Amino acid sequence: MKTIAALQTLVTAESLDIEPSAAELDAIELEMPLIRAEVELLDAQIMTIDRPVNELDARRVRRARNRVLAARRDLTNRTATEHTGGAA
Repeated sequence: MKTIAALQTLVTAESLDIEPSAAELDAIELEMPLIRAEVELLDAQIMTIDRPVNELDARRVRRARNRVLAARRDLTNRTATEHTGGAA
Protein backbone atom coordinates (compact mmCIF):
# COMPACT_ATOMS: atom_id res chain seq x y z
CA MET A 1 0.00 0.00 0.00
CA LYS A 2 1.30 3.46 -0.91
CA THR A 3 1.36 6.23 1.65
CA ILE A 4 -0.15 9.51 0.52
CA ALA A 5 1.51 12.62 1.90
CA ALA A 6 0.89 16.30 1.37
CA LEU A 7 3.44 17.77 -1.00
CA GLN A 8 2.37 21.37 -0.54
CA THR A 9 2.38 23.62 2.48
CA LEU A 10 -0.83 24.39 4.26
CA VAL A 11 -3.07 26.97 2.69
CA THR A 12 -4.66 28.08 5.96
CA ALA A 13 -3.19 30.50 8.42
CA GLU A 14 -0.43 29.15 10.61
CA SER A 15 -2.11 30.15 13.83
CA LEU A 16 -5.84 30.02 14.35
CA ASP A 17 -5.54 32.22 17.43
CA ILE A 18 -5.48 35.44 15.41
CA GLU A 19 -8.17 37.98 16.18
CA PRO A 20 -9.87 40.33 13.73
CA SER A 21 -8.31 43.75 13.48
CA ALA A 22 -10.07 46.90 14.62
CA ALA A 23 -10.74 47.82 10.98
CA GLU A 24 -12.36 44.43 10.33
CA LEU A 25 -14.53 44.77 13.44
CA ASP A 26 -15.56 48.27 12.34
CA ALA A 27 -16.52 46.95 8.90
CA ILE A 28 -18.61 44.19 10.47
CA GLU A 29 -20.30 46.69 12.77
CA LEU A 30 -21.05 48.92 9.80
CA GLU A 31 -22.65 46.02 7.91
CA MET A 32 -24.54 44.58 10.91
CA PRO A 33 -27.97 46.14 10.06
CA LEU A 34 -27.76 44.56 6.59
CA ILE A 35 -26.70 41.22 8.05
CA ARG A 36 -29.64 41.25 10.48
CA ALA A 37 -32.07 42.15 7.70
CA GLU A 38 -30.76 39.34 5.49
CA VAL A 39 -31.09 36.83 8.36
CA GLU A 40 -34.66 37.99 8.94
CA LEU A 41 -35.44 37.54 5.23
CA LEU A 42 -33.90 34.08 5.28
CA ASP A 43 -35.99 33.14 8.33
CA ALA A 44 -39.15 34.33 6.59
CA GLN A 45 -38.29 32.34 3.47
CA ILE A 46 -37.47 29.20 5.46
CA MET A 47 -40.85 29.34 7.18
CA THR A 48 -42.57 29.11 3.78
CA ILE A 49 -40.55 26.22 2.35
CA ASP A 50 -42.72 23.28 3.32
CA ARG A 51 -46.19 24.79 3.24
CA PRO A 52 -48.33 26.86 0.92
CA VAL A 53 -47.71 30.58 1.29
CA ASN A 54 -50.62 32.39 2.87
CA GLU A 55 -51.20 36.14 2.94
CA LEU A 56 -49.40 36.63 6.25
CA ASP A 57 -46.32 34.73 5.04
CA ALA A 58 -46.23 36.68 1.79
CA ARG A 59 -46.44 39.94 3.72
CA ARG A 60 -43.68 38.82 6.10
CA VAL A 61 -41.35 37.94 3.20
CA ARG A 62 -42.17 41.17 1.35
CA ARG A 63 -41.48 43.31 4.44
CA ALA A 64 -38.24 41.46 5.13
CA ARG A 65 -37.16 41.95 1.51
CA ASN A 66 -37.93 45.67 1.79
CA ARG A 67 -35.84 45.86 4.98
CA VAL A 68 -32.91 44.25 3.16
CA LEU A 69 -33.20 46.75 0.32
CA ALA A 70 -33.39 49.66 2.78
CA ALA A 71 -30.37 48.37 4.71
CA ARG A 72 -28.39 47.99 1.47
CA ARG A 73 -29.35 51.51 0.42
CA ASP A 74 -28.34 52.94 3.81
CA LEU A 75 -25.04 51.06 3.79
CA THR A 76 -24.27 52.20 0.24
CA ASN A 77 -25.11 55.80 1.04
CA ARG A 78 -23.08 55.72 4.26
CA THR A 79 -20.09 54.18 2.47
CA ALA A 80 -20.32 56.66 -0.41
CA THR A 81 -20.51 59.57 2.04
CA GLU A 82 -17.43 58.34 3.89
CA HIS A 83 -15.42 57.95 0.67
CA THR A 84 -16.35 61.40 -0.66
CA GLY A 85 -15.96 63.09 2.70
CA GLY A 86 -19.61 64.16 2.78
CA ALA A 87 -19.45 66.12 -0.48
CA ALA A 88 -22.08 65.31 -3.06
